Order: sequence, then C-alpha cells, then structure tokens
Amino acid sequence: MTTLKVGDKAPGFSAKDQYGKTIELDNFKGKKVVLFFYPKASTPGCTAEACNLRDNYETFKSKGYEVIGVSADSENRQLNFSNKQKLPYSLLADEDKKVIMAYGVWGPKKFMGKEYDGIHRTTFVIDEDGKIEDVISKVKTKEHASQIL
Repeated sequence: MTTLKVGDKAPGFSAKDQYGKTIELDNFKGKKVVLFFYPKASTPGCTAEACNLRDNYETFKSKGYEVIGVSADSENRQLNFSNKQKLPYSLLADEDKKVIMAYGVWGPKKFMGKEYDGIHRTTFVIDEDGKIEDVISKVKTKEHASQIL
C-alpha cells in the first residue's frame, strides 16, 4: 500500500469538494490537516468514521486541525453524504483518483471472498509545514478521532 511515511512531504493536491469548490493542500499552510481516505460515501463503516470525526470536529479545530475526507465518489454523492450526516468539513470528490493515487491508497482488496481494486481506508496527519506527521492504516471507524488525537 502507501509508501508514504512519517517525515515525508505530503503530496500536493487540487480537487473539488462536495460544493464544487477547489480545495488545495497549499491552502492549509500553517495548519495541521487530517486527510482521511474512505472507500465509499454512505456505507456503514465510512458513515461511522465520518460521524466520529464530525462529533470531534470542534476538538480538532481547537487544536489547529482541518479535516478533509477523500473518496472516488462524485460531487453529488459527497454532497448527499455530507448533508445527510451534517458533516462540517470538506469531502473531496476524487473521481479521477489523482489524490488517491498520489497518496498510494488504491489497490487490491478482498471482501467476502472476492478480490477487487479499491481505496484502502487510511488517514494522513499533515503538519503545518506540509510534512506527514502520522499515517494511520488500521483505522478504527467508531473511535478514529481518538486514534488521531
């Protein structure tokens, strides 16, 4: 999976969020960023993870973190997910998988005996200087905020 590790420069990106607004990593210089990749909007595990981060969003903000979710879903699907779950942060609609590939989180997966390619649920914590501070590949969806904080 991802070859990125603590201390590496986080790959820059530019992608549209659920509102069609272009979000770039460079916009967050001087802030810490929690960049979480999830397989599919509105699925049980992804909803649990997104809601756990939502419920702890004020804590993240108070500690200087910005939270950004990324999946290969369309802007419309991200918007529906965001509205339904009242998510206060950006969800990138990375349909062309440029951000997903840059972070190395796309690859073979197994589910119920079937193999397919998809997003490996991974979170990158990026420091104020754009360096990777932490890589979380064993995400606990219901308690992800405490893994990060």
